[in-house]
Amino acid sequence: MLSQKRSEQTASQSPPPHRSCHTQSPSPLRSHSSATAAAMAAAAAHSLLHPPAARRSLTSTPTPSPPPFLRLPSATARSRQPHRLRSASPSTASDLTAFPNPNGILSPIDVDAATEAELRENGFRSTRRTKLVCTVGPATSSPDQLEALAVGGMNVARVNMCHGDREWHRGVIRAVRRLNEEKGFAVAVMMDTEGSEIHMGDLGGAASAKAEVRCLRLVRLHFNLPVCNVDERKLNYGGDVGIVVSYTSIQPNVRVGDELLVDGGMARFEVIEKLGPDVKCRCTDPGLLLPRANLTFWRDGSIVRERNAMLPTISSKDWLDIDFGIAEGVDFIAVSFVKSAEVIKHLKSYIAARSRGSDIAVIAKIESIDSLKNLEEIIRASDGAMIARGDLGAQVPLEQVPSIQQKIVQLCRQLNKPVIVASQLLESMIEYPTPTRAEVADVSEAVRQRADALMLSGESAMGRYPDKALSVLRSVSIRIEKWWREEKRHETLELQGVSSSFSDKISEEICNSAAKMANGLGADAVFVFTKTGHMASLLSRCRPDCPVFAFTTLTSVRRRLNLQWGLIPFRLSFSDDMESNLNRTFSLLKARGMIQSGDLVIALSDMLQSIQVMNVP
Repeated sequence: MLSQKRSEQTASQSPPPHRSCHTQSPSPLRSHSSATAAAMAAAAAHSLLHPPAARRSLTSTPTPSPPPFLRLPSATARSRQPHRLRSASPSTASDLTAFPNPNGILSPIDVDAATEAELRENGFRSTRRTKLVCTVGPATSSPDQLEALAVGGMNVARVNMCHGDREWHRGVIRAVRRLNEEKGFAVAVMMDTEGSEIHMGDLGGAASAKAEVRCLRLVRLHFNLPVCNVDERKLNYGGDVGIVVSYTSIQPNVRVGDELLVDGGMARFEVIEKLGPDVKCRCTDPGLLLPRANLTFWRDGSIVRERNAMLPTISSKDWLDIDFGIAEGVDFIAVSFVKSAEVIKHLKSYIAARSRGSDIAVIAKIESIDSLKNLEEIIRASDGAMIARGDLGAQVPLEQVPSIQQKIVQLCRQLNKPVIVASQLLESMIEYPTPTRAEVADVSEAVRQRADALMLSGESAMGRYPDKALSVLRSVSIRIEKWWREEKRHETLELQGVSSSFSDKISEEICNSAAKMANGLGADAVFVFTKTGHMASLLSRCRPDCPVFAFTTLTSVRRRLNLQWGLIPFRLSFSDDMESNLNRTFSLLKARGMIQSGDLVIALSDMLQSIQVMNVP
C-alpha cells in the first residue's frame, strides 16, 4: 500500500533527482533559464541551513555508488501504511484542462471514471488487474443499464451478432460511445460474428422452451424456414414441433441413431427418422432450449464433422456484419469458429483496406476441434483469443476443457496476445441472485491462471441480475489477485522472446527488467509512455505486482489496451522529451489525487526505449 506519511514540503525544497538508465547514451537533464537556476541555487542553500523533515526520496552522495537505478530510499523512508488516495479539490481539478504541453497546446488527461474511483477507494495495490467483458442484450441495453455496468467495472461491451438486427446493435454501440464521452469512461466495443456453425432459430420470439423427457416429446427439425412458431403447450406436453435450424444440407450427413446435443448437452435428442429434408428426433435428456442454441451431432462417441466441413468460417452475413462493425468503429471483431490462420490474415487485410486507418483488433474464438488443431498459428495471426468453453465443450470431452483452457491461456501469454475466458462462468445467475460455489471456484481458477479478461454472456445479456453477476466477477478477481500477491506467488512461467527485430528485442528486455524491478523494489506503479501500445502490452505480459499506467496519445489505442491485464490506460498528449512528459504527468495526476509526493514509480518510454526509477516529487 502507499505510504501515508507525507511531510510538509516548503517551496524552497528542490524535487528529488530522477534516476535514469537509457539504452542510448545518457542524456543530461534539460537546461533551465538563469533565473530558474538562481532560484534553485537559493533553494539548495536554504535547504542546507534548514534541513527538511524526513521524506521518502532517493538519496545521493558524492562518493562512488551503484548504478543510479539501484539507489534506493532507506527502509525507514520506504515504510508503507494502508491509505486511500485523497480527492482533488474542485479548484485544482478544474486546472487540468489548462495544463499546456511543450508546444503550448492545452493538454488534458483522460482517465476512466471507474478506475479513478477505484484508485481513490483502494489505492494502487488493490486495483483489479483482470479485465471484465459484458455481453449487452435486452437486459442491459438502456443508457442507465450501460452506465451501471461501466460503474461496476465493465471494460469491454460485447455485441453478439447472433441476436438482434444491425439497427439494434448500432444503438448499443453509439450509446457506449456517448457514455464514454459524457461520463468519462473508456469502455471498448467488441463485435462478435455469428459464424457458420449449425444453430437453432429464434424459437418464434420465445425467450426459451422446455424439452421434457417424460412426455417422449418428438422434435422435428425443419431447415431453411424463415420462422418457427413455438407452442409451449406442445413443448411441455408432447406433439411434433418444428424447430428452425440454420443449415440446409445437414440431412445427408446424419444417420438414424445419431445423438443431437443442444448447447453442448443442455438438452439431448436421438435421431429416429429422416423425412425428406427434415430430421425427426426424440428427447432423451430434458433441458432448456434457447434461441440460436448451437447444435452438434455425435456418432459412436465422436462428433459428426462432415456436417461443417464445407462451411466457410465467415459467412455472407458475417461479411455484412463486419462492414457494419467497421463503419461503426468497433474496437474488436471476434471471429467465430476459426479453423485456420489464413482466415484471420484475410480478415485483417480486409479490415485494413476498408477501415481507412482505424485500428480494429481481430480476436480468434477458440471453440472447435479445428481451432485446436491449428491453435498456435491461429493465435500468432490474431490480436487476441477468446476461449468459448460452451461451444468448445460441445466438440471435445468435458473432462478435457480445463486443461485446454490452461494451455490456451499460457500460450497466449507466451505469444503476447490478450486472452478472454468466456462461457458459463456464472450461468446460474441468469435466474438466481447468487452464484454456485463451484462457479466461484471456476472464476477464481481463471484469475489464478492470469487470464487477461473474464466474460459474461447470458448473465449480462438476458439475466435477471446482470449487475450482481458483474459484481461477483469483480470481487472474486480482486480477492484472488490480492491473495496471489500476499502469498508472494511470483511468476513460474518462463516467458520466451516474441520480438522479431532488434529494436523490439530492446523494448522486450526493458519491460522484463522493469517488471522484475517493480516487484523487487515494491514500486507503487509503472508508467509507460507508448504511441502504439506495444510496450504497454509487453509489460502486461510480465504481470507485475503493481498496476501499469499506460499513457497514449490515441483514444483508439487507449480503449484497446483496456482489454489487457493490469493496464490502466490514459489518453495524454506527450513529446519525445521524457523529463517533460514525467513532470507534466506527475502534475496532472497529483492534481486529481491519483498519486502523491514520494510514491515510487518506474517509468518507461517506447520513443526513447528508456527506463527510469524515481520518487514522485
